[in-house]
Amino acid sequence: MNNSELLFLYDAKMTNPNGNVDDENRPRMDYESKRNLVSDVRLKRYIRDYLEWQGKPLYVGKVDGKTVNAEKRLEPLLSQLPGKVDKKSWNDEHEAWLLEQLIDVRLFGATMAVKGLSLTFTGPVQFSWGYSLNPVTVLESTITTHFSSTGTQDQGTMGRDYRVVYSFLSFYGLISGKRAQLTRLTEDDVRLLDEALVKSIPLLATRSKIGQAPRLYMRIEYVDDLTMFGDWRDQLAPLGESLTGINDVVLQAERLIAKLEQVQDNIRYLHLFEDTDLTVSSNGSTGVLSELLPVSLQNKVRRIGK
Repeated sequence: MNNSELLFLYDAKMTNPNGNVDDENRPRMDYESKRNLVSDVRLKRYIRDYLEWQGKPLYVGKVDGKTVNAEKRLEPLLSQLPGKVDKKSWNDEHEAWLLEQLIDVRLFGATMAVKGLSLTFTGPVQFSWGYSLNPVTVLESTITTHFSSTGTQDQGTMGRDYRVVYSFLSFYGLISGKRAQLTRLTEDDVRLLDEALVKSIPLLATRSKIGQAPRLYMRIEYVDDLTMFGDWRDQLAPLGESLTGINDVVLQAERLIAKLEQVQDNIRYLHLFEDTDLTVSSNGSTGVLSELLPVSLQNKVRRIGK
């Protein structure tokens, strides 16, 4: 498998993209820069939930709808292997079989400790923390429930609700071809990862997460398993203040397109999803990103359906 690097942009309007449980579930923020933050764990949760919806067994998941420890999670799987499973009997065939069962381990890796057996897989797919390209304002309000906290009060309980006005979020990720060999990651797995990133966020909306939409996803697949160029968000210009929705966004992509053109000999394909509501600008022209690319790069585009 070849290396890939990922650029994923989505927005959040009047929602809480990633609440901080250590801070009354306020949206995670870098208050100095007023940038909204989202952890890589939150993004992986969207992907895992989508994979579970597709009927894929997961290691980081539940058994019969219940949260369990690692040993209880693996017991149903390991029971399908013949004979006693422990450190002495474990072999390469067992490992290959286990990896074939669990797509999230093939993608993200895992540490497994069960029945005297300890296995560690470093995931070929890694994400940075996400951050907003624009300064973000957080709104605070009071919410009430119809149920009392003690069962004896006549009034419901009160709490605080926190929302970002508008956040245009950006993630960088990578896929290591060499690590993919070790976890047995397949091209079909990667295509399902592409699909999950494009579809999962709106499909898995909850009360605190409704108002989010994918705007641009680009997986830059290279010609080998040695090439990496680093965080592609560095090629995007920051957005201005006082944004309230996607119609206020104009993504300046001159540097991004110039960098893609500079390294195009290293690029096999550009796997691309783009929302037509996102306006992209480059050298005085506006449109969707694919229309602004030089023809040599347009020929490398492979569309990802929404």
